[in-house]
Amino acid sequence: MSMEMPVPDAAILARKARLVERLQSVVPADAVIHDPHQTRAYECDALTAYKCPPMAVVLPASTKEVSDVLRICHEDGVPVVPRGSGTSLAGGALPTADCVILGVARMNDVLETNYDDRYIRVESGRTNLSVTGAVEEDGFFYAPDPSSQLACAIAGNIAMNSGGAHCLKYGVTTNNLMGVTLVMMDGEIVEVGGAHMDSAGLDLLGLICGSEGQLGVVTEATLRILPKPEGARPVLMGFDDSEVAGACVSDIIKAGVLPVAIEFMDRLCIETSENFAQAGYPMCEALLIVEVEGSEAEIDHQLDLIMEIARRHDPVELRQSTSAEESALIWLGRKSAFGAIGQINDYMCLDGTIPVSSLPFVLRRIGEMSKEFGLQVGNVFHAGDGNMHPLILFDANKPGDLERCEALGAEILKLCVEAGGCLTGEHGVGIEKRDLMEYQFAPDDLEAQMAIKDVFDAQWLLNPAKVFPLSVSQNRRMLAIAAQ
Repeated sequence: MSMEMPVPDAAILARKARLVERLQSVVPADAVIHDPHQTRAYECDALTAYKCPPMAVVLPASTKEVSDVLRICHEDGVPVVPRGSGTSLAGGALPTADCVILGVARMNDVLETNYDDRYIRVESGRTNLSVTGAVEEDGFFYAPDPSSQLACAIAGNIAMNSGGAHCLKYGVTTNNLMGVTLVMMDGEIVEVGGAHMDSAGLDLLGLICGSEGQLGVVTEATLRILPKPEGARPVLMGFDDSEVAGACVSDIIKAGVLPVAIEFMDRLCIETSENFAQAGYPMCEALLIVEVEGSEAEIDHQLDLIMEIARRHDPVELRQSTSAEESALIWLGRKSAFGAIGQINDYMCLDGTIPVSSLPFVLRRIGEMSKEFGLQVGNVFHAGDGNMHPLILFDANKPGDLERCEALGAEILKLCVEAGGCLTGEHGVGIEKRDLMEYQFAPDDLEAQMAIKDVFDAQWLLNPAKVFPLSVSQNRRMLAIAAQ
């Protein structure tokens, strides 16, 4: 995987003072950050191994201000990188040196709540968890729940089609997104979808969700909210072998049981999380957290079936929660896993998907690859829908370690594709996987995708150097400039 960024355009950098002046004419002066010391705060997202301070940052407070900012950048031919909360793990919000970061963090209001029709309309800078926070007292919730939900913005969730632990039952962002207000690169404001079951014509909303800021900037979103279930209860399963745990997941799915979540942790993640959170996990090779919900009768019936399947795989521990406190502890370790790993080493968190039936094979191969490359890999992921999140540990201060980590990451992602899966489930392509896109997609497939970007963003100014192989996108950008 190559994380190279394009050479900044000297002509754009030379126009910085004029650009800043124009931007300050459409937003408050404190909403434009252009001092190099201050723009450094935006030099990376959660893929912190790669950094590049932007030319300027703009923090608009309304759709109108977003429109004005994009219109100015479009007229001046300045690249724009949309940014939610900067929690992308794939470099999706990494700036270029000649770009303007357009952050929506100041746009975080709830605009409308409708319980009869079960939707909420929010500005896209609102954090994921605070959407549920706005409706939970009235008995509702917003289903997608990424691990970063305390911080991540709805804007980024839509850009990357984020999922989460409880999306096995409720689906990912695209299954819970009803409409958006989208600002095109030239400043035009369009409405796509809305507060109704479905829209006539082409599925443009499905195109926008997961487009990684390549097509426009989402400023408002209409989201589906759901009534809270009567109850929920997890069961903890420990196994002496990761492949056996993977086979158990496959058998649960094949049995037709639909838990709300099936989460997987391997020994490295179990031990690290237990030292960090003290959740009472057993020390074993693999751990599954399976949660079901519904009435007490429904919960009992589903868990009886799941535990019967688990016993066929000789678990070393099988523990069903008996209280809200026990449920919270079971989930505490899983929710703490990423932070716990970060305390012991630098790591790169991958995101590939595979068929659930391939879990045993893929887990075995990741273990073999870990030994081949001499780097530890921790596995913690959404096992129910085959959304893998291998954590490759490395030492950022050790020469060559980052490059070795990148090489191992590329091989793991290729393995996901070879197993019948794909390069990303919810983190997006960003810069991390863009040069692997040719491994999954044929030239004609990539051409079809890029032709769509041509329609929405003819100058290729939005979120440069992401998603498509760098050499291909750079050539596309040059052709767009020449055609003007």
